[in-house]
Amino acid sequence: MDWLTQDIPSPDQRYLLAAVARQQQLTKPTGSLGALESLAIQLASLQSTATPSVNRTWVSIFAADHGIASAGVSAFPQSVTAEMVRNFVQGGAAINVLAEQHGAHLEVIDVGVAADLQGLAIVHQKIAQGTANFLEQPAMTDTQLAFACLAGQQAVKRALKHHSQLLIVGEMGIANTSSATAIACHLLQLNAAMLTGAGTGLEEEKVQEKALIIQQALNKYEDIAAEPLKALQYFGGFEIAAMVGAYIAAAQHKLPILVDGFICSVAALVAVRLNPELKPWLIFSHQSDEQGHQRILEALEVSPLLHLNLRLGEGSGAAVALPLLQSACLLHQKMATFEQAQVSQA
Repeated sequence: MDWLTQDIPSPDQRYLLAAVARQQQLTKPTGSLGALESLAIQLASLQSTATPSVNRTWVSIFAADHGIASAGVSAFPQSVTAEMVRNFVQGGAAINVLAEQHGAHLEVIDVGVAADLQGLAIVHQKIAQGTANFLEQPAMTDTQLAFACLAGQQAVKRALKHHSQLLIVGEMGIANTSSATAIACHLLQLNAAMLTGAGTGLEEEKVQEKALIIQQALNKYEDIAAEPLKALQYFGGFEIAAMVGAYIAAAQHKLPILVDGFICSVAALVAVRLNPELKPWLIFSHQSDEQGHQRILEALEVSPLLHLNLRLGEGSGAAVALPLLQSACLLHQKMATFEQAQVSQA
């Protein structure tokens, strides 16, 4: 697990300064393209290039089940996790449509689905048939946690082998909003009612019951240190731990990351707490409609690109935001400078 805290390169300041200078010479008032300018500058520094590009995007969807589902915290039965994995394979999910739209490579990794998925065209790295119920015991063992994080690192290696320029990770796992909420509450020392949301579509009464269940677990482990790996082990899902590993490994190999919604942002919170040098490599795509997401973004001190009331997961919000990054890169590369266009500069 020591690799999680190994050094992450800093953004290249030479290319950052060069990108800032170029933005000031393009035929527009300085700052008039807002966040698109910032994105281009950030990507130039992360990719160490004057011509940033995100035309080769890698999407990894990690799937796993959660023992806490037996407490009735989701509107859907646990069997939906496996059914949705099959839907991914058949090309019928939102992330399939969006990945095809953008020409992104999509892979699905089983790190802990409570079903036999052998024979499906996915990456098979099953750690167990779902995590333990964290109301009764820690969600995973030390060894399981290590293997889950390693699955994320291995996904990054596959992305790098294909010369990817951007990483999106997503998740599928019934009850994983409960897991993510418990992790965030433990790390931020917040009451469960402050972060618990509807997840897969619970009615308000059921949301309150869900919050009480999560709070019960938080109370059970209140003496456990508010440390990222402890939070992952006691409350996490295999897919959440895999995303933590993927985020850190990507940054260690200078691969920029586009972060999806609530659950992915909780994984980012864990990863940044583990390795603060990660943060500049993260671009946050959107603020989801899940109740606790805004607080997670505030804790990370980041601003998302979009707010479209999404709460689907599976990397879909990040994929929706991908064209913004592509537009930022194209504008940075192809707009004329004042000198080239022979336009007077104020």
